Amino acid sequence: MSTIRVSRLSLTLALALLGCDGKSASSPDAPIAADAAVDAPGNAGPTMSFFISSRGVATGGDFRRTAADTDGLAGADEHCRALAAAADPTLGARPWRAYLSTSTVNAKDRIGKGPWHNQKLVVVAGSVADLLDPTKNQINKANGLDEKGQLVPGRGDTPNEHDILTGTLANGTAAAATCSNWTSSNAGTGMVGHHDRGGGGTDPTSWSSAHATGGCAATAFPPSGGRGSIYCFVAN
Repeated sequence: MSTIRVSRLSLTLALALLGCDGKSASSPDAPIAADAAVDAPGNAGPTMSFFISSRGVATGGDFRRTAADTDGLAGADEHCRALAAAADPTLGARPWRAYLSTSTVNAKDRIGKGPWHNQKLVVVAGSVADLLDPTKNQINKANGLDEKGQLVPGRGDTPNEHDILTGTLANGTAAAATCSNWTSSNAGTGMVGHHDRGGGGTDPTSWSSAHATGGCAATAFPPSGGRGSIYCFVAN
């Protein structure tokens, strides 16, 4: 009798390991435990949703796609999307938005709700409120990466390229300097921020509103430490 009891126990343990239908617990067809972690379709984890453009455009502060455009926002958005797609084709379908304001549009209202991750998947801001809060915003020299995950040159580097075009005040609303709503490469000025949170200007530590450029031509940006770069966000 004792031998039978041992056999039955062994059989019970074997069935428990295999599953009641005889399939291994590690089999792809094995039942999933109720508390097992499962990736929902379309929710495979964070991807890059923020970067600083690795370059500006040849027309400086004029981001229009055609001369008929009333502002340059759509062109700036496309600049962001094209750079993201070139770095990773899977990112090309995402709704990229340039952090630019015009006389009728505030940058903070066009970029979604957050959170936003850089190319290394570091959270640069969890929400718009965090983005506008200097104590919570994580845009800095270490985290303000371009679309390829490269550091953007800042103060102390040669050349210094920490001026990022925004046309935007520290509170996320439009500044007066927007290169004529991003349609001009020969007149006006554009507000820039310092991604490295240092340097000169009225507010040198502001990532969005440090000072105005010396002009809107592409050649006007380098003297004050810029290359015409913009901040790009996914409007999630």
